[in-house]
Amino acid sequence: MSGLIGRLRMAALDIAALMLGALFVIFLIQIAARYLFGSPLLWTLEACLTLWLWVVFWAGAFVLQEKDHVRFDVLYGAVRPKVQRWFALISAVAISGGFLAALPATWSYIDFYQIKRSSVIGIRLDIVFSIYGVFAAMLTLRYAWRVWLLWRGADPGKLDGREVGDGYHVQ
Repeated sequence: MSGLIGRLRMAALDIAALMLGALFVIFLIQIAARYLFGSPLLWTLEACLTLWLWVVFWAGAFVLQEKDHVRFDVLYGAVRPKVQRWFALISAVAISGGFLAALPATWSYIDFYQIKRSSVIGIRLDIVFSIYGVFAAMLTLRYAWRVWLLWRGADPGKLDGREVGDGYHVQ
């Protein structure tokens, strides 16, 4: 399973890199049109905004790991490992539960936007914003899985992939 998950994660990373590459190329086109030719293109701004939205939520859903997020863990680091596991469990329940509770309203909002299109390119806005629904669903599943693992006694440090001296963890 980890081999398949690793390949899927690499494919997601490749897709994110392609979206960032497209964003960069479109941004260069925007700069050239505005400053070299004196004729700004509206579609480039809309494409950049849409691609940025997709890159952020795509990476959040499929690329970033727990250890990649900024944390304020002064209290967490000061307690015993058993208490740390409970903190991690409560956090995972809150995150998963919050996203799960918001999923119906999220889907309703995205579905509502099928009647509108972006102003320049003409992409349906439900397609533009659908990546947030994917992000919310993936975070719900990811943290539900984390709840399951923590409930069964998993070490939160091993789940996070953090070790002293790994560049993420400062002692």
